[in-house]
Amino acid sequence: QVQLVESGGGLVQAGGSLRLTCVASGRTFSAYAMGWFRQAPGNEREFVATLSWDGGTTEYADSVKGRFTTSRDNAKNTVYLQMGSLKPEDTARYYCALHRRSYYFTSDYATASEYDGWGQGTQVTVSS
Repeated sequence: QVQLVESGGGLVQAGGSLRLTCVASGRTFSAYAMGWFRQAPGNEREFVATLSWDGGTTEYADSVKGRFTTSRDNAKNTVYLQMGSLKPEDTARYYCALHRRSYYFTSDYATASEYDGWGQGTQVTVSS
């Protein structure tokens, strides 16, 4: 059973930066694509970013493209989300997720149901 633990959230002013960290255990981390999603109160969970098992391919939601960067360190079973130029609309709970299929990365990367391991999330609040 996979376990994911996110950290790094907090309160930041608009224009600021944060780095989220997600540490995985319980599965061969290096074999799976990872995703980042976020959910604000009253909203559905939305895709933020994803990267392939080797970190060679990344994709981002249009709303964060150019401001957020995701990366991974397979030796540490860790994935990161570096967030910059933060806006109040980035306020949400952020979740990392492990793709349900190993060595798999296709156009469905933005679909939450393609991930079967989820962390508890970390809150990011951006003040104006």
